[in-house]
Amino acid sequence: MKNISCLFLGLSIFVGGCFAQETLNPCDIKIGEHSSVTPVAQDPNLVKWWPSRHKEKLEEVKQKKGNVDLLMIGDSITHRWENDGNDVWQKYYANRKPLNIGFGGDRTQHVLWRLQNGEIEGISPKLGVLMIGTNRATTETPQMRADGIKAIVSELRNKLPNTKILVLGVFPRGSSKQRKSKIGDAEYNERWEQNDKINEIICNLADDKMIYYLDIGKIFLSDKGLVSRDVLPDLVHPNQKGYQAWAEAMEPKIAELMGEKK
Repeated sequence: MKNISCLFLGLSIFVGGCFAQETLNPCDIKIGEHSSVTPVAQDPNLVKWWPSRHKEKLEEVKQKKGNVDLLMIGDSITHRWENDGNDVWQKYYANRKPLNIGFGGDRTQHVLWRLQNGEIEGISPKLGVLMIGTNRATTETPQMRADGIKAIVSELRNKLPNTKILVLGVFPRGSSKQRKSKIGDAEYNERWEQNDKINEIICNLADDKMIYYLDIGKIFLSDKGLVSRDVLPDLVHPNQKGYQAWAEAMEPKIAELMGEKK
């Protein structure tokens, strides 16, 4: 796995669009500048379950009546906390007033759309955890996807000004060829390298006041430094063992940022 150097470069003061009311704003691009930062829903003709899940999450937010302390945001890797990761979720997060708004197949533009269309209305969590960026490497560059993550963080800061944000580094993964083989762990590959490039950019979002960064990718690697099928069976999505490792690695930071650390 590539060693990522993350030198804090400071937050950009955004001028000329995006979310101009935020003085220190990590979004230094304009919404709509390219596909990764153009809010859009997933195509219901291609992902038929997506609109229903969005409606379900709107109802869940409504039913919680603002009673949310921990918000999880992302794609299928976060979505699957409700499936393969459910037992671990119950152990670590059920008593923390959580809300999971992970949607399978989502890219940054889909998350932006959901944040702008009701999924965080009326809540003010102590902490939001964001893990997004691994999807659509063939059409969106690491810089584009990093821009999308910046835009999401800006949206969260503006809509949830009292919520701390923990940005997770995008996890290592196998290539399409490695995944299709269905056997063996994954060596360093183009898709993994792209995720590392995203992380080199987004780590600089952290100000360690309201925005934090944490890279736990090494927990998914074998002793030989390969993406391990023992925790990521399809070389992308964790199994129960993978979610357990994720929760353990993230727990000290979660407890600290939620004000639980003694």
